[in-house]
Amino acid sequence: MSTKEKIFLIGPEGSLGERLDVIVAQLCPQFSRSQLQKWIKSGDILLNNKKAKTRDKIFGGEEITVTPMQSEQTHDLPEAIDLDIVFEDEAMLVINKPAGLVVHPGAGNLTGTLVNGLLAHNEKQKNLPRAGIVHRLDKDTTGLMMVAKTLESYTALVNQLQAREVKREYLALVSTDVIAGDTIEGNIGRHPRDRKRMTVLTMGGGKTAITHYLVEQRLFHHTLLRVNLETGRTHQIRVHLAWKHMPIVGDRIYGGRPRVPANLDEEIRIKIQRMNRQALHATRLTLIHPITGKEVSWEAQMPKAMQKLVDSLDIDKNH
Repeated sequence: MSTKEKIFLIGPEGSLGERLDVIVAQLCPQFSRSQLQKWIKSGDILLNNKKAKTRDKIFGGEEITVTPMQSEQTHDLPEAIDLDIVFEDEAMLVINKPAGLVVHPGAGNLTGTLVNGLLAHNEKQKNLPRAGIVHRLDKDTTGLMMVAKTLESYTALVNQLQAREVKREYLALVSTDVIAGDTIEGNIGRHPRDRKRMTVLTMGGGKTAITHYLVEQRLFHHTLLRVNLETGRTHQIRVHLAWKHMPIVGDRIYGGRPRVPANLDEEIRIKIQRMNRQALHATRLTLIHPITGKEVSWEAQMPKAMQKLVDSLDIDKNH
């Protein structure tokens, strides 16, 4: 367990008896409220140099001492994994995740995950929730992911996600001719019969999910879509597009069997049938940097296999 320099605060005048944890959260927005509550309970936040309770009242003028404690929160083992790091500084890093890389260890994937690789890259990641991973991508979805390197950055990035201030753009190759872009709104929750799958719940329940898409490129009986996430539900893009009869190529879970037009070239037909993962790529990530406060953006090109399939289906090249 390690500590940082103490933070000395004064209870704001006119606080009118508000709870200590509420006031400290207002004065220390770089830390999450749940983390601050833990520090109050452990005695790492003192009120007038005495151990306090989260419900203690603040009226103004009190001395509040915060001692940020970093304890090990991730107990997975470091493992040398070749990470494609697009950007890194003292606050965060951005990774271009390849297909097949699982983000978090779990049943059947205890090693060889992004978490294991991050712990080997920087041992301090063990002091952060989920080793600093702010959001996730499915195992076979490729593209950009942001990872925090400090507790302050982790809180700032999580807050941006919750406030829908992070812009995440994806490229999705779908097995249909799409005429124009649109917005899909449909609550997403667990499938009532298959708990491993998600579904759109039209009769109520689930969580709000909003997906915007535009036509990026029209192809032969296929379309490359540029998708923008307003919310971040599990499997959201895959579920929403399949629900609107625009299944992603290679998505066996939500798209079913490969849809191959009868008049398609045999070589291209084989490529589609052999696509063993969803053709979904997180291509662009835009956010407010947690230290500089400036908007920053990164872009990653589609992986070669997906790009080759798109090129094969290009209307202008084939007709």
